[in-house]
Amino acid sequence: MRALRLQPRRALAVYAHPDDADVAAGGMLAQWAHDGADVALVVVCDGSKGSHGHSVDGPALATRRRGEVDRAAEILGLSAVVLLGVPDGEVDNDLDLRAQLVRVVRDHRPEVVVGPDPTAVFFGGVYVNHRDHRETGWALLDAVAPAAGMPLYFPDAGPPHQVGRLLLSGTHEPDVVVDISRTIQAKTAAVLAHASQLGAEDAEIREIVAVRAEQAGRPVGVAHGEAFRSVELTW
Repeated sequence: MRALRLQPRRALAVYAHPDDADVAAGGMLAQWAHDGADVALVVVCDGSKGSHGHSVDGPALATRRRGEVDRAAEILGLSAVVLLGVPDGEVDNDLDLRAQLVRVVRDHRPEVVVGPDPTAVFFGGVYVNHRDHRETGWALLDAVAPAAGMPLYFPDAGPPHQVGRLLLSGTHEPDVVVDISRTIQAKTAAVLAHASQLGAEDAEIREIVAVRAEQAGRPVGVAHGEAFRSVELTW
């Protein structure tokens, strides 16, 4: 495990649900944006099934979650949010999704892309990683390595662009930690913006975010961190 000090000029985060990026990488994204990077976010799902309540209206929930992701993006300082609008539970790593992701990568031209590690399935015997997370992760990997950088893949999606690095969150094989001590408050505020998803009081959520960040930062000696699996894409 090592500390990663990285300040891209352009970065892109791709996650399944409206709150995923904030939980997984909000501190790092806020730090990059604060230091001058152009950071954009792609949200694949519409958030319409993100509730355990039987009486919740799916379309109304999706509308509410669009507002939440916009508020969180403003808190983090993101430059753009792209909503693909796939219904929750219906994400497939298919040709259409890969084409959409390739187009966003070629339009935004990021040096670094951040997203979920699709190889992580079981967590501590108590959680199975959501299918939407896994399918989004696989589609992202396929879109970035190699499709976006090769002109004969999706030739109508714009000029090719080779991403330099992938950072994968929610991984069982983290090898880098980003110090987010400067932006832990922004990360916390962004997570709290997703009020429809919070099943606890604000104080408890703040503590959970802080404790997890402290745990992630400990191996490299920083107060608060976010851990990732880093893949450098060299050809």
